[in-house]
Amino acid sequence: MQNELTLLQSTPLFSGLEAEALTGLLAQIGAVRRSYNRGAVLVQAGVPNHCVGVILSGWIEAARLAPDGSRLPITQMGPGGIYGDVLGGSSLCSPVTVIARAPCEVLLIPYQRLLHPDGSAAQQLVLQNLVRTISDKYFMLARRVDLLLLRSLRAKVSSYLLSEAERAGQLTFRIPFTRAQLADYLNCDRSALSRELGRMQREGLLDTYRSSFKLRDPDGLRKLSQ
Repeated sequence: MQNELTLLQSTPLFSGLEAEALTGLLAQIGAVRRSYNRGAVLVQAGVPNHCVGVILSGWIEAARLAPDGSRLPITQMGPGGIYGDVLGGSSLCSPVTVIARAPCEVLLIPYQRLLHPDGSAAQQLVLQNLVRTISDKYFMLARRVDLLLLRSLRAKVSSYLLSEAERAGQLTFRIPFTRAQLADYLNCDRSALSRELGRMQREGLLDTYRSSFKLRDPDGLRKLSQ
């Protein structure tokens, strides 16, 4: 339990809360723990979702169904990831489906219980954190839209890898996608993506092996991403 409390305290939603205050708050707002097998649907597109989920273990993927029936990955999350914080308070149905990509355990929090503060400092802090996480995800979505608006695949790859390097704080990093998942994320053909990465590697722009990358010419990639 202590390890899970430490994990929860590291999340944006519960940042700044002491363990004792966090334990009391979770009991007060009716948080429950759920286990899911690989492939289980945590949130179904077209169905309202009224919970915030915090991943305690495992891995999930949020995706949107395209008109042709293909899946467009929106994001993937591991332990400490939060989903449902943006749409859980809406009267509208969820536009995305969230699936367990591996067996996982999730802490589910009734959204409405978060929106009715009891005057305690702990819940006031969580409400502030909730607003901040929603704002952060809005800007993440805006960056994704900007990425998809780029005309060439090379520009998309360059822009995405530069953003991942910035997130990692170094030029050598791993991305949270397989090659097929990255192709879905960039909305391109997997073979075309592999060819483009191969050309960029031969040109000295980057090194790559599976999900690992090293940016050898970040200035060159910045020019390509514009």
